[in-house]
Amino acid sequence: MKVFGFAGYSGSGKTTLIEQLIPRFVMEGLKVSLIKHAHHGFDIDRPGKDSWRHREAGCSEVLLTSDQRWVLMHELRGAAEPTLEEQIKMLSPCDLALVEGYKTNDLIPKLEVYRPSHGKPPIHPEHPNIVAVASDAPIETTLPVLDINDPDAIAKFIMQYLELAGRPRAGGDPAGFPPARE
Repeated sequence: MKVFGFAGYSGSGKTTLIEQLIPRFVMEGLKVSLIKHAHHGFDIDRPGKDSWRHREAGCSEVLLTSDQRWVLMHELRGAAEPTLEEQIKMLSPCDLALVEGYKTNDLIPKLEVYRPSHGKPPIHPEHPNIVAVASDAPIETTLPVLDINDPDAIAKFIMQYLELAGRPRAGGDPAGFPPARE
């Protein structure tokens, strides 16, 4: 499994870009999974539903299943949030695990999604594992700069960077992180 991340400030377009990239990776025959980090509490269940009631009653985990999908909800109940590495190990075998967020985690290569018009400084000078920048304007950097509006070129860059072209698919490789940029 190869792992690749996306970093950027809120509103920079990370989710939209990832949404455009996923079908391109799938069309290449890759099995793709995603981990999205939220900086605040969230809930995928609705108050009053059976699973919500069971979690509220004290269950540590509730697994919902149907003939269409399943989801496992795990309540931390004061325990530490699992590390990115622990979360990656929870994924089923896949060719490519995309990670949105974790901009300060320097264990995986990342693409910075950067819009100068937002008035915030770029992240990449402070984080060595940012390997390229996707932007809607020219920027000065020694990293490759990709047009945020060209998801085909971005998908090609990621596949080349991770050496995904022409390799065995869906779990044929041992799990591991791609090498860090030197």
